[in-house]
Amino acid sequence: MTTPPEKSLYERMGGYDAIAAATDELLRRLTSDPDIGVYWRGHSTDSMKRDRQLIVDFLCEAIGGPVIYRGRDMKTSHEGLRISERDWEIFMGHIVGTLEHFEVPKQEKQEFLDCAASLKGDIVEEG
Repeated sequence: MTTPPEKSLYERMGGYDAIAAATDELLRRLTSDPDIGVYWRGHSTDSMKRDRQLIVDFLCEAIGGPVIYRGRDMKTSHEGLRISERDWEIFMGHIVGTLEHFEVPKQEKQEFLDCAASLKGDIVEEG
């Protein structure tokens, strides 16, 4: 008898619809944040919809889903934005808040945070 393969983080977090809902909540938090919301100010509705879809696709692919992300790499996407260590900490706080809002279990929450943390070097430009 063979053991079925372990489910991906994507599956354990609820799949595409759950990731899309979490992205909506995260973007709501980020865009309304008084410190880092500036990164989204002035974006058109169409631009925000495109950003949202790219984030959903990126997250789904990054956590083992069947979605193909077709956007730029994280370093290119964030280059020149001068994202600081403080901005990063605020961002990660919003990720934690979003995961808690959706009552993501501890193991999945930690795996997701580890995945996000692995991107820091490509996103943060200033100390």
